Amino acid sequence: MRDFSEPPIYDDLIETDRVHRTLYTDEAIFREEMNRIYGGTWTYLAHESELPKANDFVRRTLGLRPIIVSRDRDGKVHGLLNRCPHRGATVCRDDAGSTRRFTCPYHNWSFTNSGDLVGVPIEEGYGPNFDKSRLGLGKIRVEVYRGFIFGTLNHELPDLETHLGTAARRLDEWMDRWPGGKISVRNGQHRLMCNGNWKLVSDNSHDGYHPGYSHASLLRMRKDRYGGGVDMQWVLGNVDDGLQRLYDLGNGNTFLDQRPEIERYWYQSAPMPGEDSYAATLRERLGERAEPALDVVMGSGMNLNIFPNLLIIGNQLQVIQPRTVDSTDLIWYSTSIEADDLPPEVNALRMRLQEDFPSFGEPDDLANFEECQAGLSIPEMEWVVTSRHMDTGTEYVDGNGDLAGLPTDELGIRAFWKEWLIRMNATTKLEAK
Repeated sequence: MRDFSEPPIYDDLIETDRVHRTLYTDEAIFREEMNRIYGGTWTYLAHESELPKANDFVRRTLGLRPIIVSRDRDGKVHGLLNRCPHRGATVCRDDAGSTRRFTCPYHNWSFTNSGDLVGVPIEEGYGPNFDKSRLGLGKIRVEVYRGFIFGTLNHELPDLETHLGTAARRLDEWMDRWPGGKISVRNGQHRLMCNGNWKLVSDNSHDGYHPGYSHASLLRMRKDRYGGGVDMQWVLGNVDDGLQRLYDLGNGNTFLDQRPEIERYWYQSAPMPGEDSYAATLRERLGERAEPALDVVMGSGMNLNIFPNLLIIGNQLQVIQPRTVDSTDLIWYSTSIEADDLPPEVNALRMRLQEDFPSFGEPDDLANFEECQAGLSIPEMEWVVTSRHMDTGTEYVDGNGDLAGLPTDELGIRAFWKEWLIRMNATTKLEAK
């Protein structure tokens, strides 16, 4: 058990309208985040569709800790620290698979996929008091919300649904676009590496201010080639005059809602080669149900950010995986919809469209993150501004009790730092059981 009852004080680094640059550049702060943030709150680990059967597993991280997310023989989900209690070697070295036992390659200690030690070669060498029941893999607390698996080492936290709060309703809206369908992320990954701090990614995820500038070349190309009204054209010009809204959902969770700008999803999607043939086939096969089916091809018009590391962008999941204070892995997961009444052509189109932004838009963001990291290294300029729309009188509380604002409002960044400060200043204990 790690006792963080006397936390460092970070209040001087976060003010109402700005944060200090060292929050992005200081190695000691980063190391503390990997404990207090990634270990101390509900952190996204995996999706149940990646473990569809009993005995399946995937290898992941919890901050910097190597972990295993597994199903046991009865299908129950477990989170295990990927570290042999003997000499410390990782026991699982495959990214995914199916097994009833994890066996450490070093000395062949073996563990069930629920973490119990069941095999030790030449066990008599440890004497009569050797107790295998005390030497299993470390187990983290795991909870699941509609297929999304989260874990924590903080056993004092309220349950996952409490952490999600009103974000759970937004997540429901995202998953229920096709009634009765189930989301699957077993469609491959788009993996990127950024030479920047992980929080730069989070800052950007609820920022409606940058797209019309950072992604201008992509958007203008689309407009020149395909005309107005194509996907994301609403971010050009003064987006605060439009219909998008940004919401603080509490507990560091935020939501940028672009849906009011979308009149017809399918007709505003970025064109794809061969789409007319697919659409004609679906209209012939489904009749009046073809248009709703085509609509789920296009991105959801939702940017939902679950503190600290899960971003739902359009139809995709983006997971933030910190590596060092100034390097971060970004993993994009494409999603499909599993439903008996949804033809495979819909997911074929949906998959093609999801190749678009990670390939042509995300590089713009990565370049900005890396240049931010370079600029933040300048010690004479200490502060990062987070005050946009604080004093314009445009923020309001919506019918759900959530603080709402215009898309370029920096209330999302302020919401993140509020929760960050709570978690970093918390007096808590982290424990693997």
